[in-house]
Amino acid sequence: MKCTQFYPVIMTDAVTDTARFYVDHFRFQPAFESDWYVHLQSREDPAVNIAVLDGHHETVPAAGRGHVYGLLINFEVEDVDAEFARAEAAGLPILLSLRDEPFGQRHFITRDPSGVLIDVIKPIPPIPEFLAQYAGDAVPV
Repeated sequence: MKCTQFYPVIMTDAVTDTARFYVDHFRFQPAFESDWYVHLQSREDPAVNIAVLDGHHETVPAAGRGHVYGLLINFEVEDVDAEFARAEAAGLPILLSLRDEPFGQRHFITRDPSGVLIDVIKPIPPIPEFLAQYAGDAVPV
């Protein structure tokens, strides 16, 4: 399969609030907007997309209708400290405060109005114990 685009679609009862959250706090803009589906594109990189869908819409098969459970979205950023300060100033819920992880991340976690967790990450060098778990060309620097 040759994939030409890949992006998450968040199923929710709060389409408008969830889409607005990503526009207001993560620099997305609507590329398509209806009352049941909003396709969002990054204002900084058109290859970065996310969508929000009414989880009970008729286009969702009955077996899959509902809400998001167990989803964590990662945003890798250049300056995680600045993003953390911006999130705090905006009053976003901080579920995990900014910290360095020994496996190679500096990050914090917030959530959107639908309950989706958002992990904002800056890759950092891992400690030696984790270095061997990385593929040679994937080691954060």
